[in-house]
Amino acid sequence: MTRGMASENDSSVKEFILLGLTQQPELQLPLFFLFLGIYVVSIVGNLGLIVLYVLNPHLHTPMYYFLFNLSFTDLCYSSVIVPKMLVSFVKQNTISHAECMTQLFFFAFFVIDECYILTAMAYDRYAAICKPLLYQVTMSNQICHLMMVGVNVMGFVGAMAHIVCMLNLTFCDDIINHYMCDLPPLLKLSCTSTYINELVIYIVVGVNVTVPSLTIFISYTLILSNILGIHSAEGRSKAFSTCGSHVIAVSFFFGALAFMYLKPSSVSGDEDKVSTIFYTIVGPMLNPFIYSIRNKDVHIALKKTLKKSMFA
Repeated sequence: MTRGMASENDSSVKEFILLGLTQQPELQLPLFFLFLGIYVVSIVGNLGLIVLYVLNPHLHTPMYYFLFNLSFTDLCYSSVIVPKMLVSFVKQNTISHAECMTQLFFFAFFVIDECYILTAMAYDRYAAICKPLLYQVTMSNQICHLMMVGVNVMGFVGAMAHIVCMLNLTFCDDIINHYMCDLPPLLKLSCTSTYINELVIYIVVGVNVTVPSLTIFISYTLILSNILGIHSAEGRSKAFSTCGSHVIAVSFFFGALAFMYLKPSSVSGDEDKVSTIFYTIVGPMLNPFIYSIRNKDVHIALKKTLKKSMFA
């Protein structure tokens, strides 16, 4: 089998070449160190929030429980993508068919998980601000755990739907114009009909973007209405501060995701790569800072943890 095209006797290619982010040699080394730095910051930030949650009982509330799960998800799916991406900056990056499908599965699983974790966080803020007297009942530990089970079920079902459809395709070309095994660039390599795959993409992505987006929008509409009814300027400021970071993270994530998968087919592969960077690499790096910079509880937990480690 020659590179770039499977032989007529093969049903499909057995190995793919990932072209990476760019083919310009002068950019390879600077981009390698840039994304390595972003990845290290992402790992340290998300792992830091996970450790703070585990070591500080006063953070064991629904809000930080979902933040803990968000950090774990960001840690996982950036690790699914970035290490393989870095390889493409220093040498030809090959990936077997099985590895490619595995990467795609976990990528889809963690991205869908993130959609619903952000939704759960919005509902948590709605319950805390709009229904404070019922908050302990509405967001009990049991309910929070059940919500996370639901999150993971949605992630698994969505990821499996993509993988099952992808495994039914025959690939004729083996060069993926991307730094990862993502749906759009893989479909371009198929020499069989991709109609079902494209339909599944619109259904799965449509449901997993539209339902969370509407839920978050309704939650924050009700929250805003409630905040405007607060007479205390201090109370309004605290409520806005609590929700502001989440709104930024949600807008960033869903905006990039919708552009990537619900865009017209005329959008180029290079634009695909750029939009994917925002929610697979930049987002996981920014989330720990978005949620902790103005968060007094996290600051207190960090100081306590540092004191303990210094005097241990």
